[in-house]
Amino acid sequence: MTRFDGRCHCGAVRFSVETDLAQVISCNCSICSRHGLLLSFVPAERFTLTAGEEALKDYRFNTMRIRHRFCGQCGVEPFAEGAMPDGSPMRAVNVRCLDGVDLAGLTLTPFDGRNLR
Repeated sequence: MTRFDGRCHCGAVRFSVETDLAQVISCNCSICSRHGLLLSFVPAERFTLTAGEEALKDYRFNTMRIRHRFCGQCGVEPFAEGAMPDGSPMRAVNVRCLDGVDLAGLTLTPFDGRNLR
């Protein structure tokens, strides 16, 4: 595991996360494709919001199970909150918001969220 710092575009929302980036999801659902999200799913205990709770806004759609968190100032979605299949709390971190990550060096795992029913 590596510790990464991350933030939204304007820096109002900041966080740290421990992940190995071994599996970075590229989902084609309507929200991920429109936002250009690349996601790393981690247990909630490996994620720490360090600044900006007051700047965060929420968006839920479809099944309403995922709480998409975005900065009310710049509009960037640095992470989402939800549950793993076993019910344990998780965070879906937008890898594009992590400092120092070479996106070209990542191996992306496609996920067909568009046709998930």
